[in-house]
Amino acid sequence: MTVVEKILARATGRPSVKAGDVLEPKVDLAMSHENAALVINQFREIYQGTPLPPRIWDARRVAVIFDHRVPAESPKTASNQKKVREFIGAQGVGKFHDIRGDVGGICHQVLPENGYVRPGYVVVGTDSHTTSHGALGAFAFGIGATEMASVWALGTVLNVEVPPTIKVIVKGRFRKFVGAKDLILHIIGRISAQGANFKVLEFHGETIRRLPTSGRLVLCNMSVEAGATAGIVPADEETARYLREEAGVTDPLEPVLPDAGANYESVLEVNVSRLEPQIACPHTVDNVKPIGQVAGTRVNQIVIGSCTNGRLDDLAVAAKILKGRKVAPGTRMLIFPASAKIFRQALGKGYIGAFMQAGAVVMNSGCGPCLGIHQGALGDGETALSTTNRNFKGRMGNPQAAVYLCSPAVAAASALTGVITDPRKS
Repeated sequence: MTVVEKILARATGRPSVKAGDVLEPKVDLAMSHENAALVINQFREIYQGTPLPPRIWDARRVAVIFDHRVPAESPKTASNQKKVREFIGAQGVGKFHDIRGDVGGICHQVLPENGYVRPGYVVVGTDSHTTSHGALGAFAFGIGATEMASVWALGTVLNVEVPPTIKVIVKGRFRKFVGAKDLILHIIGRISAQGANFKVLEFHGETIRRLPTSGRLVLCNMSVEAGATAGIVPADEETARYLREEAGVTDPLEPVLPDAGANYESVLEVNVSRLEPQIACPHTVDNVKPIGQVAGTRVNQIVIGSCTNGRLDDLAVAAKILKGRKVAPGTRMLIFPASAKIFRQALGKGYIGAFMQAGAVVMNSGCGPCLGIHQGALGDGETALSTTNRNFKGRMGNPQAAVYLCSPAVAAASALTGVITDPRKS
């Protein structure tokens, strides 16, 4: 069996499962953000006409993180957040991260850094980038509000078809200023935005073994941009190190590894030794080109952060490039640390000061302009260069604007010039 097949076999109490089987696996962690307000509506409907009070099956296995619209940008959002606070307080949900400067942040960073996700878990979330948590060896995927309501009631996901798996083998060493973001953009560009539809990308190889958890989160986060149900990195020594040192997990872990004779639908091999910085051009994530083909393109706004690239090592690379220099006139630069913890760490290391002295605006931890609601919407005809994960029309709030996707190194180098710039030449 593949990793995902083994996880689903455990979650259903079966000796084995295979691609195509339809199951109802038990859930280890169910996550929502502000859209928990929608889940609450659906959850209450389940109990209408019954004498039973609406109770979550296991409040210890539910996490709610406010991150998409923080602070609230409208009375409607604020009222929905109030509704969620009241509900989860009554239900006794302990894994709640409100809009706070000590425990807040983006859900896909808050979960791993708090040790909420473990190898072998089945994790569901009402957010498509729940795939991020496959970086810790879990089967993690996005579901809708109605599905989540049934999870809250039953503790299982209904009618899950076991997905086939594509084995991705990555070899070689990254060159300077090339990393995980460039790798996943290259893969998406190579197989297309539909190339892994309803499948799992299972990452292997010497390059993956050397990759820190932060980079693995990038790969799994953007697996969904190739259409994948999930991305997953089998747990190893790095997984154990991260959970022990970063999340404070002390109990023994049970990594799930694929069998030697696992049945993969296909195998994709990538050698990163000659990989250049990659750019996803408007208006699709698979419109990927090496940076040399788009260098010199004028940009109005640069964004570093999000659930893809707002981690400490992302900020470190950007700060190194920006330190002692200035953001180009006519270019706006926004920085969004992925969590309050990362914000504090970056502050202690001097990264925040370097950003501000360079002319960047450092924002609170959250999703910011990524979803196009607030904190950085684009004007008509403007162009953004961003470390986020999507560049569809309107993604940053304006269908009359254009978004290019890149790594933090490219974003920082480009901020200095006001045009897309190869960081290797900055």
